Amino acid sequence: MRSLSEIYNDYFSSTAVFSYREDERIFRTRCMRAWFAIFLILVAIIFLGSTVGIGANEYHYFITNLILINLISAIGLQILIGFTGLLSLGHAAFMGVGAYTSALLVTKWGCPFLLSILAAGLVAALLGIIVGIPSLRIKGFYLMVATIAFQFVIDYVIIHWEGVTRGIRGIELPTPYVLGISLEKNRAYFLLLFLLTAFLMWGAKNIVRSKIGRAFIAVRDNDVSAEIIGIPIFPYKLLSFSISAFYAGIAGALFAGLLRTAIPEDYTFLHSIIFLAMVLVGGLGRLVGTVFGVIFITLVPVLLDLIVSYIANVYDPNFTILLGPLKELVFGGLIILFIILEPEGLVGLWIRIRDYFKIWPLPYVSG
Repeated sequence: MRSLSEIYNDYFSSTAVFSYREDERIFRTRCMRAWFAIFLILVAIIFLGSTVGIGANEYHYFITNLILINLISAIGLQILIGFTGLLSLGHAAFMGVGAYTSALLVTKWGCPFLLSILAAGLVAALLGIIVGIPSLRIKGFYLMVATIAFQFVIDYVIIHWEGVTRGIRGIELPTPYVLGISLEKNRAYFLLLFLLTAFLMWGAKNIVRSKIGRAFIAVRDNDVSAEIIGIPIFPYKLLSFSISAFYAGIAGALFAGLLRTAIPEDYTFLHSIIFLAMVLVGGLGRLVGTVFGVIFITLVPVLLDLIVSYIANVYDPNFTILLGPLKELVFGGLIILFIILEPEGLVGLWIRIRDYFKIWPLPYVSG
């Protein structure tokens, strides 16, 4: 008869693996697989419940869609910074390239929306390779400055190449269709985004646990040592830049489709900083941390808006004028506090909570 501790360990807290294949599984334990199944069931219930007016409304779906788009983009930046160690502050520029590529293909050539998304990712990836070329000679702060220069170049081109981009007016997109299904409602758009995000997250997970991902990590830890053991660091740096830009280009095309427009204000240097904050707050080198960081950075401004609106409605509408600027201060302060007090990011906090409940209330029995 097996003891209660052994049963608890097998199903909830065991981390023991007995083969390389088991160690490389995406969901290593039965508990992780169970929670993922529960998550899918909850998503299905919420999605189906909204068809009869129960659960999420269009505004909730819009915020969720925004989180999913930010997650796709942030995953690409996590691969570049967290796994390869290449600093970049031009990520929003790649999103802009993807957004305008998709918008031009859809409006001028009648390209199907899904095909325009793929093309947006490929064009952004090509530019990512070009931007990554300086990484052969420079790295760290100087590489970051080079990516900032790329960001400003793209901003200038988008605003001043009016014959193509229509400048500050932007490009208006029609309602996207996929396989003849209209994505006019945020609920329908959510289904597309959820499937694409799951696929791209799965792809990123497979990349980082493959030979390519191990090479990225070796370059991040010590590029000189990686080159000594036979890893061609320059091709892998270019590959990392292209994958990161590919994810950003897809996210940009999806964001333009969500808003039905592509405008310069959505892809500025400030947005690149916000994406960097998502990666840092979530935790470098952890895809799960990217999820935490994206949710936190996306929802905090929304919650601050709700708090300010509530105070203004209850007490005095003039509070909106007084408290409005404080939202930016609180938002920036929270990011600074997380970086100082929790340098490993939200994923570090999650790991400590997870490890605590692995041994509570029973003793931990390995194997």
